[in-house]
Amino acid sequence: MVKHIILWKLKEEYTEEQKAEIRQGIKAGLEGLAGVIPGLVSITVNADGRLASSNADVMLDSTFTDEAALKGYAVHPAHQEVANTKVRPFTETRLCLDFEV
Repeated sequence: MVKHIILWKLKEEYTEEQKAEIRQGIKAGLEGLAGVIPGLVSITVNADGRLASSNADVMLDSTFTDEAALKGYAVHPAHQEVANTKVRPFTETRLCLDFEV
């Protein structure tokens, strides 16, 4: 199994209300990939409930059967659609950690 963890920081140009809507869009879009991407075991987006000490706005926590499934996810058209419409236009920073479990 492979874990794929992403942290995003949203662009500062958005109001708090806009950021809340963007976070929900990211959550709905990415969690909507469950059952669509081969080898995707689980996918959860933490978009709310951040403590004041946080310096990221959104976290993706996903699990794949293996590294090949993770690579397939990265290029899958459904994932690309979400990334290009719900995530990339609104984020300024992305951190990724992939590891075997």
